[in-house]
Amino acid sequence: MPRTRRKRSEVVRVPRSDALLPEYDRGTVPEGLVTRRALRDMGLSPGGNRGPVAILRCRLCATRPQWSCRHPTRGFLLRVDLARPKRIPTLAQELALDRAMAARSTCSRCSRRYYYCLPLHTVGSCDPCAQGYEPSPDTYFTPTAPVTHRLAA
Repeated sequence: MPRTRRKRSEVVRVPRSDALLPEYDRGTVPEGLVTRRALRDMGLSPGGNRGPVAILRCRLCATRPQWSCRHPTRGFLLRVDLARPKRIPTLAQELALDRAMAARSTCSRCSRRYYYCLPLHTVGSCDPCAQGYEPSPDTYFTPTAPVTHRLAA
């Protein structure tokens, strides 16, 4: 039976004048507009921004000035004056995250803590316990303090 050919998906081109947001090529962005990554590097969060105010065109679309950029590599620009400082977690929040990550990387059978998250929902234990072999010592933390509690199996 012959294979049926897939139809090529047609690229929807939108003229640049009909684009909803203004578009800028790299190097031509006005002061006060940055990407989310640039905000993060400045120690800011989007905060009061209610969405992007402009689009940073990809390199490919820089050669096509009459068309609007629709590629996934485009960037969305946010206003710096509406950004807020990043929130800093409290010590209690950091402790809760540390405990949650420790629980995800600790085996419920052998109580070894590994350097990676274990498949506790699917397998229920670490791979050595599930397969029945002894793990190499470089894959888990050596216990520095006695375990005060064991997770219920």
